Amino acid sequence: MTLVTSSELPDLSEDDQVLLPLLEERGVDARIAIWDDPDVDWEEAGLCIIRTVTDYAPRRDEFFHWAHSVPKLLNNPTILEWNSDKHYLQELSDRGLPTIDTTWLEVEREYSKHQVHTRFPANGEFVVKPAVSSGLHATGRYTAREAYSRMAAIQHAMAILEEGHAAMVQRYILSMEERGEISLIFFNGLLSHAVEKDPILDSPTGEPRRKHINRAHPHVITAGERTRGEDVRATLHASIKELLGRDEQLIYCRIDMVAGDEALEILEVSLFDCNLYLTSDPKAAEAFADAIAMRAFW
Repeated sequence: MTLVTSSELPDLSEDDQVLLPLLEERGVDARIAIWDDPDVDWEEAGLCIIRTVTDYAPRRDEFFHWAHSVPKLLNNPTILEWNSDKHYLQELSDRGLPTIDTTWLEVEREYSKHQVHTRFPANGEFVVKPAVSSGLHATGRYTAREAYSRMAAIQHAMAILEEGHAAMVQRYILSMEERGEISLIFFNGLLSHAVEKDPILDSPTGEPRRKHINRAHPHVITAGERTRGEDVRATLHASIKELLGRDEQLIYCRIDMVAGDEALEILEVSLFDCNLYLTSDPKAAEAFADAIAMRAFW
């Protein structure tokens, strides 16, 4: 089987490098390959599992043309294409899940700077980010109280739109100052482990920041978080069944949530190009290796 990465991380991320010896212990002959390496024969690559592909977003069409050509790819490329555009959050919201309130700035509306300005919150702090992005793409935190910050937010949103992507405007969740994001990680549909991540946008800024891997700490899952995670997983599978016309088991899924004003709100659901925090919990890497071995020998 093959673990798929990008040329920026040819030996996998540091977090994923623990996998190869664990897979070998389980009798799985695993190799690493870069998704756009012309010398790789994907017909002979066996089961392929996408890990970190940090360069996919600016080459989205090329990446998914490749993904659909791979005979045995997990997660399913049709699902990944759906997940690569954060408009999927609208669908999850329509199905009853609590997601962060979002104003969507669509490319086809051809907004002027003034129109973008009027769609920002009148007070408080907010975040601007692209609907199609990888972990390295810019996310900015701004404040409605300062003119320079609103101007920077306008420039950020316009730059995203000019790149041909929708821009998202979301309120900043103040609870993240005291408690960062909670990520629940599932393997083959089973909850494996959770981490609590420090906030990465620690103050409003006049410039969008490039997101990086949050510092993560092992987290003891509460009953409420477990329930919310299972709700998300069930809703996600309903969307997948509608998308594919059949049930499909995900090899991995990461659900990011935060304490909102009244309930746990969903920030994001990541089905590829995401850190699974395998080194944050002693059993996490073992659980992922078990999940891969199970699929490799199906």
